[in-house]
Parts: sequence; structure tokens; C-alpha cells
Amino acid sequence: MTRVVILGGGAAGMAAAVFASEAGLSVDLYEQNEKLGKKLFITGKGRCNFTNVCTPEEFLENTVSNRKFLYSAINGFTPSDTMNFFRGLGLAVKEERGRRAFPESDHSSDVIRALERRMKKNGVKVHLNTKLSGWEELKSKADIDDNTPVILACGGLSYPSTGATGSGYAFARELGLGVTDMRPALVPLETAEAYIPKLQGLSLKNCTLTVKKGKKTLYTAFGEMLFTHFGISGPLALSASSYIGRELEKEPLPAEVDLKPALTGEMLDARLVREFEMNINRRFKNSLSALFPAKLVPVIVELSGIDPEKNVNAVSRKERESFGSLIKAFPFTLTALRPYTEAVITQGGIKVKEINPKTFEAKNRPNVYFIGEELDVDALTGGYNLQIAWSTAYAAVQGILEKEKKQHGISDSD
Repeated sequence: MTRVVILGGGAAGMAAAVFASEAGLSVDLYEQNEKLGKKLFITGKGRCNFTNVCTPEEFLENTVSNRKFLYSAINGFTPSDTMNFFRGLGLAVKEERGRRAFPESDHSSDVIRALERRMKKNGVKVHLNTKLSGWEELKSKADIDDNTPVILACGGLSYPSTGATGSGYAFARELGLGVTDMRPALVPLETAEAYIPKLQGLSLKNCTLTVKKGKKTLYTAFGEMLFTHFGISGPLALSASSYIGRELEKEPLPAEVDLKPALTGEMLDARLVREFEMNINRRFKNSLSALFPAKLVPVIVELSGIDPEKNVNAVSRKERESFGSLIKAFPFTLTALRPYTEAVITQGGIKVKEINPKTFEAKNRPNVYFIGEELDVDALTGGYNLQIAWSTAYAAVQGILEKEKKQHGISDSD
């Protein structure tokens, strides 16, 4: 029986252990923590959005880095396959808004337990509290040689409290593979302006965030955003971080929010005219309650340049039109990504050109496979990044099985 050694007991490592043991392989899984799945436990705010029930094509559209590299993997083990996989492990699952998939219980621990139960049933040997700092130590402690298939599923750098150290990158470098620059991704963003912290706690449900560099638009999308004491968070900010991270590391970037994206400039001006007519004897600062949340009013009044004490009937057309432009492009400056302690994933990692995209075997190192977050692949929020873990784990195990068949002269027709 072929023996497989897996380093890392997160989502990708556990899945690989199940896939390999289901295929009849002998599996040893090494994990540095005292238990498996520590990061998986906190994903989705503890609910574990484990995939997105979309087509492979839609999945690739939501992949940010190196989507072509994932083509074979996502078609080999699709989100639909993931749903069936977990149902087969006895996990009740459900689909929510945006086709996000969760355990029916809303407990990430049930996802971990489902994987652990199957590993135990299949005789996977789990070695907890085992930190392996280099290839030679791994070879010694795991008792392997160059012919032993080894799957490295060490994760990235996000959420270091879960034990994330980036050890997979160190292994890759030791084995002669290249590693790209890394940064936090799907992470909140810091801003420069003093008026942003005044909006702390304000959530915008329907707005459009746009980030530019010169005349080039780096990111624009419609959705939800949250103001914080340091800047912005929420789905729009997290997604933006994955697209603008590289540029934001070089210099601050101007951003703007369209507070009324459903209205054209002309429609908004007509709306302002109606609001001003309804509040004709009020002061400007007291005329906007129907347009904006209370916390936003004093800030946008200040930015408008219109005297807050001025009566609405004294606001000029030019002032009103300028105010409309402010509403359509509420400005601020992005200055930095928040740290890895707040990041959902790591962007960057092991260079994909040095990995076989069908099997995830290192091109320069036979029998060594790299899967999951340690690779230079990442996607948006919504279950896509965990799908990368499942699909790459499946591909690696299939690669091992195919190699075993060839070694034993077994064809698919046998």
C-alpha cells in the first residue's frame, strides 16, 4: 500500500487525507497545533462558508490571481462535487444568498468533525503538536525518502493566532521553488481623512466603491461597505483589497463612494430640488434627514462647503449641483492594508509556473505536492477560497494515484 505524508491539518490537508485514504492509500498527517482545523473553525464568522454553488466558469470569474492555473483543478472537483462530498461525509448542508454554502447547523465545527470522522474511519494517522521546521526534519520524523509522496498544505500567513507561520513558503524555497511577494488580502483598508472615523459603525447597504490610480480604475463594484475607526471594511472593502493591494503598497490611492448609485446625476438633482422644496424654510444642515443616515449628515455637510446655517431657499443652483457631485463621489484616500491578523487570506505565494496545474506536483521535485493557500492563487469572498483548498487537494491525490498506476503498469481499462 502506497504511503502518503501530508503536512498541515487545515482545510486542504484534511481534505487530502480523506481523498487519499478513501482511495486506499496509507496516510500520515502532521499538524503543528494541538488540534486540526483551527483556521477553518473561525471562517465565515464561525459558520464556515465552505464553497459557492456556482459553475466552474463562474468560479474562475471570481478568482483574482492566476485563474487559468486553476482551470483543471476546478473542473476536476467542482463546487457541486464539494457539496456531494460533504453530504457523503454525513454533513447536512444549505445554500444561502449569493449561493454561499454552509453547514445546516451554522457550526464550522461540524465541517471539521465530518472530516475527522472519515479520517478516523479510514485509519489516517494524525500526529498533532508536531512542528517540522525543514525538509530534513520532515524526512527524519516522518520516515520518508524521495519516492514517498508528500503533500504540503501549510496554509498562508493570515490569522497567525491559528498557527499560520508561512512554513510552506520556507519548504518551497528550501526545495528550490520561487515564492512571490505576499500581502494580506480580503482585508479592511485604512484611510487618511479625519472625517472617516466620525462615521465609525455606519454601514452602507447599497453603494458603489471605486478606486483609481491616475486615470485607471483599479476596482469598482456595487454592494455593502462599513466605516470603521481606521477606515473601511465590509464586503466591498475586502474585495477591493485583493485587487488594489499591490498598488496600495506603493502609494496611497484615491477612492470614492457613490452614495446614490441608482440615480443618474440628473435624477439626483431632481431629487435634491424636491427635498429642498419640502424643507424650504429649514437650514441646510437640517434638510437632509430623508437622504442620508444621521451619522453621515454632519460629515457630508462639512465636505459640501455650503454654510450649514444657510436656509435651503438660499442654496444656489451651482451649490446644489456641486453637492450632487459630492453625493455621487464621496471622497477619501486609501493608505494601507490592515495586517494579517485581520486578513481572510494571503495573496501571493509559491509561483504557479513551477507547479503542475493538473497534479500540483512541483515540476523540479517529483513526489512533492503543494496545495491550498500557500500557492499564489486567491479569490473573492463567498466560499471560493475554501473551494480552492478542496479542488487542489483532490487534484494532488489524483496525481499521486495516476503515478501509482503507471508505476504498477495499470491502465484505466484494467
